[in-house]
Amino acid sequence: MLRFLFRRSLGAIVILLIISAFTFFLFFAAPRDPALLACGKNCTPDAIAMIHKNLGLDKPVPVQYWLFMSGIVTGRDFAVGHCPAPCFGYSFANGDPVWDTIVDRFPTTVSLTIGAAAVFLGVGVGTGMIAAWKQGKLIDKIFSSSSLVLSSMQIYFIGPIVLALLVYNLGWFGQPKYVPITEDPVGWFLGLIIPWCVLSVIFTAQYTRMARSSMIEQLQEDHVRTAKAKGMASRTVFFRYAWRGSLIPIVTIFGIDLGSLFGGAMITEYTFALPGLGTLAVKSVQNTDLPMTMGVMLFAATFIILFNIVVDACYAFIDPRVRLS
Repeated sequence: MLRFLFRRSLGAIVILLIISAFTFFLFFAAPRDPALLACGKNCTPDAIAMIHKNLGLDKPVPVQYWLFMSGIVTGRDFAVGHCPAPCFGYSFANGDPVWDTIVDRFPTTVSLTIGAAAVFLGVGVGTGMIAAWKQGKLIDKIFSSSSLVLSSMQIYFIGPIVLALLVYNLGWFGQPKYVPITEDPVGWFLGLIIPWCVLSVIFTAQYTRMARSSMIEQLQEDHVRTAKAKGMASRTVFFRYAWRGSLIPIVTIFGIDLGSLFGGAMITEYTFALPGLGTLAVKSVQNTDLPMTMGVMLFAATFIILFNIVVDACYAFIDPRVRLS
């Protein structure tokens, strides 16, 4: 297990370096000078030159990349003062510390992501298991057909429709917003329930079909047939033997889908104007704000990679047949 985690950690570092280098050097292919954003309207050549010096833009691009990456570990000195580690620099748009901004926006994104994951895992896996249990019956056909329809929906299509219907026309819910759970748990739940449902629609449909097919496959395994032949109750066989084995592909795909879930969270945040990392990423790209873009990209990539490592390490605990050497 330790050897496995060590190998995955080394691979994660390599992946993060590739992502950071690609994003960093791609940024400088853009025709817009980021100093113009920081300079404002009344800008002079002397002011632009001073901004280049203060932001380190007067140095060669490889040197800038080295200073940026080393600053994450050791901190970095700017004209405005010392930036402690982890230092992602200061925003070109407003001069705010990138790390502080990310930490401030992260609770919104993680609340949206975890809530949506809980919805589509609970509903999707639950309906898939029921459909497999009642294979060929009416409820199986209803769940299977509904999943096909919902899987074709998109967030940017469902979001405005749900918002217009449930918020503006019927008034069943208030305007979606983020309230810290530590301040108002009820307000936190009510403010995010619509974004959770919208974000989880596509995933719910996918996991319904996945759970159904996985469970049907498990019910055909030899150890399940043996349990049935011994006279065990169908409910016991279903939950004790087949259900546990059917979770393996679901956990695997969930680890892979986390990146898609983060991407969907960004679209959902933008659709409902939630102050999370998604809206921050969109605005930083639009403003050619390299430090903010790099910070969000690396932070999200690190979170996704760490989660995938945790998911891989959990395989052995879900199915005793799986062993990691």
